[in-house]
Amino acid sequence: MENKKTNYSYIGIAFIILVFGIIFVPRIVDRLKNDSVVENDRLNIQKEGAKGLNKDLAFIEINGQPKKVPSFSFTDQNGKTITNKDYEGKVYIVEFFFTTCPTICPRMSSNLVQIQNTFDDFDNFGVASFTINPEYDTPEVLKAYAEQYGITNPNWHLMTGSEEAIYKLANEGFNLYTAKDGEVEGGFEHSGNFALIDKNGFIRSRKDASGNPMIYYNGMISEAESVDDEGQSQEITILKEDIAKLLNE
Repeated sequence: MENKKTNYSYIGIAFIILVFGIIFVPRIVDRLKNDSVVENDRLNIQKEGAKGLNKDLAFIEINGQPKKVPSFSFTDQNGKTITNKDYEGKVYIVEFFFTTCPTICPRMSSNLVQIQNTFDDFDNFGVASFTINPEYDTPEVLKAYAEQYGITNPNWHLMTGSEEAIYKLANEGFNLYTAKDGEVEGGFEHSGNFALIDKNGFIRSRKDASGNPMIYYNGMISEAESVDDEGQSQEITILKEDIAKLLNE
C-alpha cells in the first residue's frame, strides 16, 4: 500500500512540473527574447547601486570595488562652496588644470566648452575643474577664465582651495598625476585626461578592444585635429557618446 501511495505522489509531482513547464516556461522565454523586464526586476538587478544599465561602460574597480569620487569641498569661481554632493544625480567630467598653463590646458578647456555646448539642453550634465595652482587661481581669476572661454553651464564649477587637498584628490582620488616642477613650462605637471562620472558618483569608461576599461579619456586632442603629432586619435567624440549613454541611464 505504501508503494502505491509513493507512486501516486511521484505522479502528482511530475504532473505539476509538467503543467508549470507548459504554462510558464514559454512566458519566461518570451520575456527574455523581448527584453520585457518589469520595473521591479530592474530595481532588483540594480539594488547594489554600482551596476548600471549600460553594459558598454565599465566601472573602474579598485580591489574589486567600483571606484567612487572621493568627498571634496572647494570654492568655485562664484565664491560658492561646492562639494561632491552638488554633483549627485548628474553626469560630469573631472579635470585638473591651471589658468596660466601655456601648453595643454587651453586645448582641454576648448574641448570641454565644445562638450558643454553639445549638452547645453541637459541640466544634469556638468564639469568639475580643479586648479592645481590655487595660490594664484583665486575665485576672481577663475571667474575671468570662465568668461574668457565661454563657460556658461551652471554645473561647471572651477574650483580652488587647499593645495594639499587638491593634490591628494588628483593623485590619490583619481590617480591623475599632478605635481609642481619648476623645470617644465608653466611650473606644473599634470594629466591631460578627463574622468567621466555617472549620476551615482562612480568613475566610468568604455572598454577597449580587449574588453578592459579605458579608464580615462584624452582631453588634449580636438575632434577637428583628429590625431596628434604622435598619431594618437582624438577621444572627444567617444566621450560625448558615453556622456549621452550615462544621461540615459
